[in-house]
Amino acid sequence: MTSQETLQPKKRKRGPKPTGQGTPIQVRLHPEQLANLDNWIANQSDQPSRPEAIRRLIRLTLDELKAD
Repeated sequence: MTSQETLQPKKRKRGPKPTGQGTPIQVRLHPEQLANLDNWIANQSDQPSRPEAIRRLIRLTLDELKAD
């Protein structure tokens, strides 16, 4: 008796592939802060994801502080 092999598709993981770089952090936002973030995202030409938007805003703020 031969065993029958069943092929099951691999489950797709959500989100982009991890880069293996950086330290993951969790951030909690109040509804008003989240709405402001989403509005900022909507006004960007490429409409980044929330994590990318947060990275950009941090980068912009830190670059501005360096300039002062």
